[in-house]
Amino acid sequence: MLRRKKKEPEIRGAFPADRTVFRLAPAYGGFEGEFYEALRAEVPILDACFGKIERLTNDFRLVSTDKRAQKELDTFVRDVSVGVSGSSLMTFADLYLDTLLTYGRALGIIELDEKSRAVRGICLADPTVFRVERGKDPLDVSFRLVASGREVRMPPKQRWFYTTLNPSVKHPEGVSVLRGLPALSEILMRIYECIGQNFDRVGNVRYAVTYKPANETDAAFAAERAAQIAKEWSDGMASARAGTVKDFVAVGDVGIKVIGADNQLIDTNVPVRQLLEQMISKLSIPPFLLGLNWSSTERMSSQQADILTSELEYYRRLITPVLEKIGDLFLRLSGWGCGCEVEWGNINLQDEEALAKARLNNAQAAALENGQKGGR
Repeated sequence: MLRRKKKEPEIRGAFPADRTVFRLAPAYGGFEGEFYEALRAEVPILDACFGKIERLTNDFRLVSTDKRAQKELDTFVRDVSVGVSGSSLMTFADLYLDTLLTYGRALGIIELDEKSRAVRGICLADPTVFRVERGKDPLDVSFRLVASGREVRMPPKQRWFYTTLNPSVKHPEGVSVLRGLPALSEILMRIYECIGQNFDRVGNVRYAVTYKPANETDAAFAAERAAQIAKEWSDGMASARAGTVKDFVAVGDVGIKVIGADNQLIDTNVPVRQLLEQMISKLSIPPFLLGLNWSSTERMSSQQADILTSELEYYRRLITPVLEKIGDLFLRLSGWGCGCEVEWGNINLQDEEALAKARLNNAQAAALENGQKGGR
C-alpha cells in the first residue's frame, strides 16, 4: 500500500551562514563568452569603445623600491614575452584588460624557465574553455575545463593571478561589461538590415517602360513593339555600364518612370541614436571620442570626461595588483629583495591642464599670503 509522503514544512527567513552559501561560480553553462565575441564583431562601435578604454587606461610604469634594480626592471617590462601576441608588459596589460571587459574575468600564469628559474613569459588563459568553482573552502578557487569537467592543475599561487569584473553575490565570477547589450544590438542590427534592404529596392534604380498603342492597328502589333522596346532599352543600359552612352529613341506613346521614385526611406536617425546612446552609456565613453557629432555643450563634455576618468580609475585598480605581482616575482627571482609599485600616467590632457591651473592658483594664493605677512 502506497503511503503519501508527508509534506515538509516550508522554511522561511534567514539561512545560516553555511559554507554552501558562499559559492564561487554559477551553475554550469552560464557563461556566454562566444556570444560576446560575436557581438563585438557585429557592432563596430562596441569594439571601438574597447579600444579607447584600453589605450586610455594602460599608461603605466613599474617603479622599483630599490633604485639599483630599476634598469633591470625596465628591461623586463619592455622585453617580457606574451606568447604569440608579442612582447612587453604593455601588450599583456592590453590583452588582460580586453579579456576582463569582454568575459568578466581574466586568468594569467607566469611561466618560468625550468633551469634558471627566471621569468620566461606571461600567458593568458582562454575564458571560454574553463569555468570557476568553489574549492575545498569558500576562499579556495578551482578551475575546470568546460568540455571534460576535469580540474585544471594550477601552479603555486605566486605564479598565477585571477581578476573578476563587477562581481556580486549571485555572480561572484564576474560579469562582462557587455551584459545587457545583446537585446539592444539585435534591434540595431535589424534596423541596419532593413536599411540595406530598402536601399536594394529604392537606392538601386529600376525603370518601368510602358507602351500604349495609339489605335487598333498599333494594338495588333503591340507585343512585337514591346519586345523591340525592351530589347533596345536593355541594350542601352548594358552600354551605359560599359561606358558607352546611347540614346533611346521610340515612336508612339512610350513612358519611362523610376520604380519607387515617389516613396521615401524611413528616417532611422532617432531610433539608431537612442540605441547607440544606451550602448555607449553602458561603456561610459563620451560620444565625441568615437567621432559621433551629437550636440553637447562644453560643460556636458567635461562631465562626460570626468565620468570616463572614474571608470578608467576603476579598471586601473583591478589591474594594479596583477602588475605588481608580476614585477615583484621578477625582482625576487632576479636576486633582489625589493618590490615594485605601479606609477600610472594621467589619463588625458584635460587632467594635465587642470593640474597646471591648480598649481598656478596655489602659487598665487601663497604669494598673496606671503605679501600680507611681509606687510605686517
